[in-house]
Amino acid sequence: MHRSARRLPHAAAAALAALTLAGCGSGTTPAADTAPSTTAGAGTGFPVTVQHKYGSTEIKSAPKRVVTLGLSDQDAVLALGVKPVGAVDWFKESPYGKWPWAKDLWGGTAPQVVGERDEYAMEKIAGLKPDLIIAQYSGMKQEQYDTLRKIAPVVAQPKEHQDYAAPWQVMTRQIGKALGKEAEAEQKITAIGERFKAVKARHPEWAQQTLAVADSFEAGKYSAFTRTDPKAIFFNELGFKLKPEIDALAKPGWNVAELSAEKLDVLDADRLVWVTSSAAANERIKGEPLYRKLKVQQEKRDLFVPYTDPDVGAAFSFNTVLSIPYAIDQIEPLLSPKQ
Repeated sequence: MHRSARRLPHAAAAALAALTLAGCGSGTTPAADTAPSTTAGAGTGFPVTVQHKYGSTEIKSAPKRVVTLGLSDQDAVLALGVKPVGAVDWFKESPYGKWPWAKDLWGGTAPQVVGERDEYAMEKIAGLKPDLIIAQYSGMKQEQYDTLRKIAPVVAQPKEHQDYAAPWQVMTRQIGKALGKEAEAEQKITAIGERFKAVKARHPEWAQQTLAVADSFEAGKYSAFTRTDPKAIFFNELGFKLKPEIDALAKPGWNVAELSAEKLDVLDADRLVWVTSSAAANERIKGEPLYRKLKVQQEKRDLFVPYTDPDVGAAFSFNTVLSIPYAIDQIEPLLSPKQ
């Protein structure tokens, strides 16, 4: 299993434990007339056929009752004008009314929670009577797909990439096609590309710098993210180069290289971004004697960013068509503070 299926949710859960829990086994199925529904013009060009890991799926008409089963799938669906009626709970903190990049689009409605991570409550999903099920940033298995396709058309994860490793552009295009909104999806992808282009123009020096992204949620244990992780992808698109040594240390199919303190030298890049859960975690990392020997620390080229409050780390961990603009706005001044 690709490591991001487990690593990120546990990390964020530690950071967000004080928030209201979204109980995946509680609540009732919302009535059809009160559940979230399409909030913008319906898609066009149906029927459409979408290729994915488990074959192809035909969608005959514009979906109105969409269930999302990936960590971040709901963002692209929302961006394209549809409120999912169901979603899985990855962070146990009711993100649907919290994340600043998506809060306004959810409005006063919230989806039914239909599972936790890659464990799906099939009866709840069926009870929502969806006309489309989307699982892009997910680890959906063949047997789960076979069950779900009996409920509604299913667009599983992209076939050209490992689970949890598809670029946000690919997943956005898949979702756009499924919703009959390919042109709108492409416009949003292009707009974000222009945002990245503008940042790189303001900071050409970043193209000459290597950057590593890491976290630590337990004393003596550290994780450096590979180039397939959304966090590393985000900083690469800002212009930074990534360290291939991190990928070489990761287990096959994992999005992190797990490090002991003795291996922290792999993080000695031009820039190092820690995404952490608390000020206490920051101080613990800074207090590690072997970390204090790194030049990136001695020369104060390291940066500690919270997952939440503000939700900077969460934004580039999601790395979606909705969260990226927020992440850029938040991280740019932190990487280049005014003197």
